[in-house]
Amino acid sequence: MESGSSSGGFRLHEELELQEFQDKFVIRSKESPSDGFSIGRREGNIESLAVAEDASSTSPSKTTTIYGVVGTIRLLAGNYVLVITSREEAGTFLGFPVYRVNSMKFLPCNDALKLSTCQEKRDEAYFMALLKTVESTPGLYYSYGTDITLNLQRRHRLMDGWMTKPIWKQADPRFVWNKNLMVELIECKLDGFAIPLLQGSFQAAPLELKGLPATITLISRRCTRRLGTRMWRRGANLEGDTANFIETEQILEAESFKSSLLQIRGSIPLLWEQIVDLSYKPRLRVINHEETSKVVERHFHDLSQRYGETMVLDLTDRHGDEGQLGAAYASEVEKLPNVRYVSFDFHHICGSSNFENLEVLYEEISEDFEKQGYFLVDAEGTILEEQKGIIRANCIDCLDRTNVTQSFLAQKSLNIQLRRIGVLVPTESFSTFSDNYGKFRTLWAEQGDELSLEYAGTHALKGDLVRYGRQTVVGMIRDGMSALSRYYLNNFQDGIRQDAIDLVSGHYTINRNGASPFQLNGFESISYLPVASALLVGTLTATTLSLQQAGRSAQQFISSALWAGVAAGVMAMVKANGRQLCSRPRLCGLL
Repeated sequence: MESGSSSGGFRLHEELELQEFQDKFVIRSKESPSDGFSIGRREGNIESLAVAEDASSTSPSKTTTIYGVVGTIRLLAGNYVLVITSREEAGTFLGFPVYRVNSMKFLPCNDALKLSTCQEKRDEAYFMALLKTVESTPGLYYSYGTDITLNLQRRHRLMDGWMTKPIWKQADPRFVWNKNLMVELIECKLDGFAIPLLQGSFQAAPLELKGLPATITLISRRCTRRLGTRMWRRGANLEGDTANFIETEQILEAESFKSSLLQIRGSIPLLWEQIVDLSYKPRLRVINHEETSKVVERHFHDLSQRYGETMVLDLTDRHGDEGQLGAAYASEVEKLPNVRYVSFDFHHICGSSNFENLEVLYEEISEDFEKQGYFLVDAEGTILEEQKGIIRANCIDCLDRTNVTQSFLAQKSLNIQLRRIGVLVPTESFSTFSDNYGKFRTLWAEQGDELSLEYAGTHALKGDLVRYGRQTVVGMIRDGMSALSRYYLNNFQDGIRQDAIDLVSGHYTINRNGASPFQLNGFESISYLPVASALLVGTLTATTLSLQQAGRSAQQFISSALWAGVAAGVMAMVKANGRQLCSRPRLCGLL
């Protein structure tokens, strides 16, 4: 089923043919037409191609080209197969092309739906609406020839023969977005069709340093253990997994050397929440729990096992709600061995434009940062340097301030790496090569935008600090628009997005014999916000009109006062019930 690559490793089927019959879908490799499988359209059962062809000799009603099978998900009344319908090459990883998913489509195998009850049909309709949301999931990447979830240093530590395993077996399960969707393909031994998708970012750019060709690649890998949206997945769960946990690897290929720097980010690993309530900035609340210390300990134990000694960079404000959360974080981290906590109030020290003030932070951490090092191998694969520790950065969202800081540290490490391999002399800096430095900044800015789209739904804020080293007027306007978009999405869209994520990631399990989840939580699909908004607009309009005539008689004045009172009452009702008026997850809620 699999064909060998140039390096002798496992290779997935690339272009596939999708044939649609009245009773089934058939998917086969274009390169090896005998390799494939069928999925029955009634209940979604998968069969080998040989069995399927023996059972039918009719011609397909439609034939199209697809570029991969993401996986399957079984709902109440059938199976749904997710396929990649378009892609584009994003760059190469260790010589293998890497593709970005441009579009996906679910193939419904649910003919049995007609036999379902009315409630099952309503539930299935909501689940199918969630699948439509999944089809537009941003930031998905993959390669047919190699796994892209493992960082360079870890790959070199693996045993001989590892790369001959099926690609799904090579992958780090933390970073496989479709891990739950691939289960049925794996059970049916369809290894050549099981594509591990990475959600995050993949950016690459060619460089020319003193006439020497080089390549810089930036890969961000989003962890799936606590996957979700900005406001509905904050902090940690009881296992110590944090929201928006991302491993970012910057790879430099130059002069027959390969070097790599790893950094990680993730939500503050306490139990805390920030539930949307129609206010622009909902209050943060730290949850007092007897397991809090254990949660923090589990989180950092996992990091130390994977990355070595950890240095925490907490970029949150030292005052207000952020200050209280940061203080609680510092208190817990101080109990742990081999973890250094550094607080850096980014907003106070850097403001909105003083990017160079990050030098203050670097002076404080440079000794430990440089001691952690980076990974370096030569052309023969001999390991010359190993990264011995990791920087774990966070702000509140782990997006904007975090991305600015990580790009700054990546540049510092890049200087050290280039001097180590002899491209730069000790007095030279990468930033003096303006064309290359511009490409470097663009990579980090575009990565920041992509990661922000996945978690918050908008482009990153403070992108100009990464791209230009300063804030621009256009950037300020763009940040303002993004901030307003985040408010709208977080309050009125993210509940549905969270449900979609929980469904495909397996955090919510379909129970065909249980009660409807929508009856259990007592939340119907109707949104009361339009009603409240209409009442508010109506009463404010009536108040304004009556005030214009208030001087004509005492009766008009009383009418104005009454309408103003009704408007104030509606506003108070909206404020008091803000949480109920927002889009909330209906499947898992807060986890």
